[in-house]
Amino acid sequence: MTTRRNILLGGGALAIAGAGTAYAAFRGMGSLDEYEASVAAARAALRQTPEIADFVRFAALAASGHNTQPWKFRVGASRLDIRPDFSRRTPVVDPDDHHLFVSLGCAAENLALASAARGRPGHLHFDPSNDGAVVFEFSSGQATVSELFDAIPRRQSSRTDYDGKPVSGADLEKLAVAAAVPGVDLVLATDRPQIDRIRDLVIAGNSAQMADKAFVRELKTWLRFSPRQAIEMGDGLFSASSGGPTLPAWLGPRVFEWAFKADAENDKYARQIASSPGVAVFVARQEDREHWVLTGRACQRFALQATALGLKCAFINQPVEVARLRPDLASLVGLPGRRPDIVMRFGYGPALPFSARRPVVTLLA
Repeated sequence: MTTRRNILLGGGALAIAGAGTAYAAFRGMGSLDEYEASVAAARAALRQTPEIADFVRFAALAASGHNTQPWKFRVGASRLDIRPDFSRRTPVVDPDDHHLFVSLGCAAENLALASAARGRPGHLHFDPSNDGAVVFEFSSGQATVSELFDAIPRRQSSRTDYDGKPVSGADLEKLAVAAAVPGVDLVLATDRPQIDRIRDLVIAGNSAQMADKAFVRELKTWLRFSPRQAIEMGDGLFSASSGGPTLPAWLGPRVFEWAFKADAENDKYARQIASSPGVAVFVARQEDREHWVLTGRACQRFALQATALGLKCAFINQPVEVARLRPDLASLVGLPGRRPDIVMRFGYGPALPFSARRPVVTLLA
C-alpha cells in the first residue's frame, strides 16, 4: 500500500498537443460517467444468496499498493485460498513483498466480513506452505451484518485535503477497537507536534523516492490517466481518484514527467497532513509474512470503521518504504526496535471517484 500519488496535472497539458490531434484524442479517452458506471458494478450490494464469485468481488474491493490487486483466488469444496500474485509485484517500492502480503490481509478481512453477512462465517489462517496464501474455511451459521461489512463498497483511499475537524474521543476508541487484531499494535497520533514529526518523515521519504529513477519509473507503469484506460486495465492509480484531471492515455505520461516534481509533491503532503486530525501507525509484533497479513486485516478494519463513521483515510507510507526512516518512526510512536508497517492519515473530507477493479474471472486461479 504505497502512497497513491496525487499527480499534479495542470491546464498546461493542453498546450502540449495540437488542437486537431487533441480533439481526436480527448474524444477517445472516455468519460467519467462511463468510468463511474463501470466501477459501480464491482461495488454493487452483495446478493442475498451469493455465489463464490460475489465473495471474491467483495474481497477484491480491499486496498492494495498502487491498486495492483496482487491476489489470486482458488476455490475449494469448503474453502477459498487467497494466493499472492507475484506477477503484480512492485519490487522497487516493495522489495520484500511486505505491502503485497498486507494487501492479502486486507482482502481476507473483506472476505470474512462478506461471508459472515450472508450466513457463511468461517475462519482465516495463514498457510506458509501454499506460497503464503491466506485460507478462509467456510462454515455455516446465522448471518451477521456489521457496519464494517456495510462500509466495504464505500471505502476508498481519499488522497485529498481534509477539513481539519477533530475526531471525537468516542470515535477514536471505536477505531482502536475495530483495528484490534492480535499480533498488531496500533498507535493513534492526534497530537499536532507528533503529527508534524510524522509529516517530516513523510517528506523525507518522499524526497528520497522521487530522487530514485527506478521508483519513479515503476510508479509510472501503474498510472492511469483516461477513464477508458482505467476501465480497460481495471487496476492502477487513476488520476481522477486523486483529484487530478483526466487526459488521453498517450498524453498523461508526458505531462507526468513535466509536472511530477519533489517540491510540489512535498508541499502537497505537508498541506494534506496539516488538514488531517490524526495519523494511524500499524506495527506488527513480528517481521514475517504471517504478521504482515495480520497488519492488513487490522488496517482494513480500521479503514472500514472510519468509513462507517464518515471519515476518510489515505496511506502515507513513505517512512516505512524508505528503510532508513523506519527506526525514527518506530521511536516516534513509542515502539523502538520494531518495524512500522502501515501509516494512514484520517479525517473528514470529500469523496472522489473510486478506483477500478479487475473482473472477477481474471482473479480466479
